Amino acid sequence: MMVLAMSGLGEGSGQSGAAARSAALLARVAASKDRIAFAELFDHFAPRVKSFMMRKGASAEQAEDLVQETMIAVWSKAALYVQERGSVSTWIFTIARNLRIDRLRRERSNQYTDIDDYDAISDEPGQDEALHRLQEDSAVAKALAQIPPEQRELLILSYVEDLPQSEIAVRLQIPLGTVKSRMRLAYRRMKKMLESLT
Repeated sequence: MMVLAMSGLGEGSGQSGAAARSAALLARVAASKDRIAFAELFDHFAPRVKSFMMRKGASAEQAEDLVQETMIAVWSKAALYVQERGSVSTWIFTIARNLRIDRLRRERSNQYTDIDDYDAISDEPGQDEALHRLQEDSAVAKALAQIPPEQRELLILSYVEDLPQSEIAVRLQIPLGTVKSRMRLAYRRMKKMLESLT
């Protein structure tokens, strides 16, 4: 695998340079199925997607599977990426989240109860709880899709990538005060939309 130093995603002109580099690499994949560009994207995003999946409760094995599915989707759907709708990072993590929701739906539809274990107490979340989580994820996805891209990107950087506001300011090359005010606006909009969806 290629190291980040070679890809330019980990160094150079700061995090905004990394975002521009990611967009350029994805454009090469979209235009000519450039395997070198894809390898660099994979090296950069695969560990981040895996970490995201494990924070959401996936096992290491499930997370690896979802990483593979996500990156296959990036390879095959690269031409569908629209830069005006958000960063490459936002796009890839949205694909990952949607694949996780699809996986939960499939697993829920395949669940069955063995009659011998019917009365056994399980530590696993119940079907109602899993459905509730799925509905919450769906509501959040709908609300996220309706807020301005610059606010959506801040929320994803904050909650998906676990970046503090100071790092977000550096990555996006905007003042910390702007990050805070956009986050407040995004929270308000999300809250209002989620209340209307429930």
